[in-house]
Amino acid sequence: MTENTETGDWYSGDHATFGDRLTAAREAQGLSQPQLAKRLGVKLKTVQGWENDTSEPRANKLQMVAGLLNVSLRWLLTGEGDGVAEPAGQDNLVEDAQAILKDMRGLRADLNRVSTELGRMEKRLRLIVKETI
Repeated sequence: MTENTETGDWYSGDHATFGDRLTAAREAQGLSQPQLAKRLGVKLKTVQGWENDTSEPRANKLQMVAGLLNVSLRWLLTGEGDGVAEPAGQDNLVEDAQAILKDMRGLRADLNRVSTELGRMEKRLRLIVKETI
């Protein structure tokens, strides 16, 4: 859990809905919608309605949701308080992409090296087979 002041206001009421925060908290806990529904004793359709902002949980279920997902009730309702960290920013995506490209270049170089070595080994093997026949 992180404080909203540490992560900016990504999940605040101005930027996200209750359903957005519920979805983020559920995914942060590694739960599927059916798993959350089962743990809360509600139907899958109910959880889907909450996450799609077409319905809201009753107070007793809301408290259970917050406890189960390890976020504050205040954060679920307003985006303020203890909740989940904001999604990775564009800067992180660019850095990740650059790291992936670097790894791909390294693999390509390794592949070229292995391909060249494989060609040499094949040539030697053909010579050995040719000499034994």
